[in-house]
Amino acid sequence: MITINGQNYPVARQASLPADFRHRYGEKSFEAELADFLNEWYGPEDVLSVHTSGSTGTPKELWVEKRRMVNSARLTIAFLGLQSGDSALLCMPLRYIAGKMVVVRATVGGLNLLPVAPCGHPLAHLEEIPTFAALIPMQVYNTLQVPAEAEKLRQVRHLIIGGGAIDAALGEQLATFPHNVWSTYGMTETLSHIALRRLNGPDASEWYTPLEGVRLQLSEEATLVIEAPAVSRVPLVTNDIAELDEQGRFRILGRKDNTINTGGVKVQIEQVEALLHPLLPFPFFISSVPDPKFGERIVLLAETAAPPSDGFMKTAFAQLPPYWRPRQIFCIDRLPLTGTGKPDRATARAYCRAASNTC
Repeated sequence: MITINGQNYPVARQASLPADFRHRYGEKSFEAELADFLNEWYGPEDVLSVHTSGSTGTPKELWVEKRRMVNSARLTIAFLGLQSGDSALLCMPLRYIAGKMVVVRATVGGLNLLPVAPCGHPLAHLEEIPTFAALIPMQVYNTLQVPAEAEKLRQVRHLIIGGGAIDAALGEQLATFPHNVWSTYGMTETLSHIALRRLNGPDASEWYTPLEGVRLQLSEEATLVIEAPAVSRVPLVTNDIAELDEQGRFRILGRKDNTINTGGVKVQIEQVEALLHPLLPFPFFISSVPDPKFGERIVLLAETAAPPSDGFMKTAFAQLPPYWRPRQIFCIDRLPLTGTGKPDRATARAYCRAASNTC
C-alpha cells in the first residue's frame, strides 16, 4: 500500500497501480513516471537502474540492490524521526537516486507522497505543506524569491537540501527557519545521503554527522573514504577532500578533480567561488584553461550578457590571494548544469578552453 495525494493504492510485487491512476494524469505526466517506477519497485527483480548526475563527466548507469535502498530509507527516517502518516514532497527527477529515494522512504515509512513535476518552484501551487521535503539548492533559492512560496517552505518541518553547495547568502536565509533544515552529503553510489549537517538553530554546523553504522577515514590523498555496509557492499573512495574531527564528523573542502594546479600552487575551485559569491552580482563558475607557462590558469565563466567592467572585477579579485585570481573572464548565456541541477564542470571547462583558443 502506498498513499499518494491522500489516496491509498494497493500495490504489491508483480502488481500494477490501478489504471485510473495513469489515466487521471496522462501517459506522459510526472505521475505516470511515478507509476512506472512503483511498478518497477514492486516488480520481481532485486535490483534496479539509476544514473549518476554527470557533474564531472558522462553520466553512468548503475544497478543497485532494492534491499540496500530500503536500508538507506530506514536510516533517514530514523535520523529525522519521520512518522507514518507524515507527508513527503516528491519534486526530483525519478531518473536519479534522489527522486527514487523519496519514493522509497514513502513506501518504507508509510508517508503520504505529494508528487510535483520537477521544476524551479515546486511549492508554488502546493496546497498542503509537506512534513518532509528534499530539494536542491536552486529550488530553495527560487522559492525564497517569492514571499508566498518562502512562507510555505518555512513551514516544512524536515527540509533536506542536497545535490550542490549551499553558499553563504543562502545559508543566512535558512538560518532563521523555525524547523529542521539540513544539508546532505552523499552520491548515487551511497544511495542518496550518508551524512547530514544542520543549517539552522543552535546546532548549525559546517560539519556533517554520519548516519548510524557509517564509518569514515581519509585516503592518502586526504579524500573521504566511506564504509557504509548497509548501503554499499564495498568501501567507497570519494574525490572529496575532507577533514575529520574527534567526534567522527567531517567537512568537505572541495573535490580532488576541482583542484587547479597553477604554477605549482594548488587552488581549490570551491574555495575561490565561496569568496567571490558575495562580491559578484551574477552567477558564475571558476574553471581553468591550459597555460604554457603555469600549466593551468584560472578563469571565470560568468552568466551575463554584458561583460563586467575591468575596474569592478579588479576590485573583486583583489579580495583573493594572488594565485587565486582569475586571469580571464568568459561570458555565457546560461551556465551549464546537470540534470540534477549541479554545476556541469566538464562542460564549463570545455567551453572555457574553446573560448580561450579563439581569443
